[in-house]
Amino acid sequence: MVVKLRRPGQTTARPSAPCTALAPAPMHAPMHAPTRVTTPTLAEAEAFCRALASSHYENFTVATRLVPPRLRQHLANVYAFARWSDDLADEAESPAAAAGAIADWRRQLRECFAGRATHPVFVALADTVRQTALTTEPFEDLLDAFEEDRAFDEAGIACRYASREEVLAYCRRSADPVGRIVLGLEGCRDAALVAMSDAICTGLQLVNFWQDVRRDRRAGRVYLPREDMRRHGVDESMLDAPAASAAVRGLLADQVAWARRCFDQGAPLVGLAPRVLRPAIGMFLAGGRSIADAIERAGYDTLSARPVVGRFRKLQLAARAWWGLQTTRLAGTP
Repeated sequence: MVVKLRRPGQTTARPSAPCTALAPAPMHAPMHAPTRVTTPTLAEAEAFCRALASSHYENFTVATRLVPPRLRQHLANVYAFARWSDDLADEAESPAAAAGAIADWRRQLRECFAGRATHPVFVALADTVRQTALTTEPFEDLLDAFEEDRAFDEAGIACRYASREEVLAYCRRSADPVGRIVLGLEGCRDAALVAMSDAICTGLQLVNFWQDVRRDRRAGRVYLPREDMRRHGVDESMLDAPAASAAVRGLLADQVAWARRCFDQGAPLVGLAPRVLRPAIGMFLAGGRSIADAIERAGYDTLSARPVVGRFRKLQLAARAWWGLQTTRLAGTP
């Protein structure tokens, strides 16, 4: 949960990312124009991942300050994998190119777990795997979700999922693996705690969907369940209006309530997770709830404007998480 969940409808241009070993020195070099070189050292690969994470995710520094130093590089390595994978899926020149890039990236993931990493992301991630005993499953799940998006885009299908169950199945691949990986960094694989983590991650993915209905729609993606749309009398064309109708607002209110229930199901994790992870989990849970609050304050109209969490509220959340971190340190947890 410390790693930002991807926003599938994001339309901000990002350079496409090939599956070749990169020279780790020029961190500012465009990802679409790498030079094949020898396998980087671990130090070079770790520096590459830190730079990639920091440049793409403005909250990464805040998040990593809420965990002990021994976990910060691991988080950067995991985030770099997720970020690079997302770029492969979303920014390829064609669907065929995306399919090939994801397939090659999956091959490199498996080689990483077999001890044969060459790309800087995988050289760094391999060290995380050695130290934490992470398994390949959540990483494979993330690639499955990226491939699912690519296939829908290629087929030109906008309204993607018939039911909430199908949306949840997507979230289990696109969002829940992030929380499982983060818990795994501390060796936490308790089924009850993992289920709470899944609920929080799913809630975060859902509020991102409902926050970005217009952005996703413009990208040709609709994550609202078709059953719910029909129940509220909403069709796809109504999402093109400059402002949400009463029917669309009712639909969004229903979807936000669903996300809130996910947050409630996962909330006990803040007090039950490994102590060193609690401040960060608490911040991301509170952040997700704040997005839900922002959508509600906007009258559930996410077509006329994108609801956001204000800077003051973000500072409040960061301060609360920082205080939780100090409490953890005073308790003597490393």
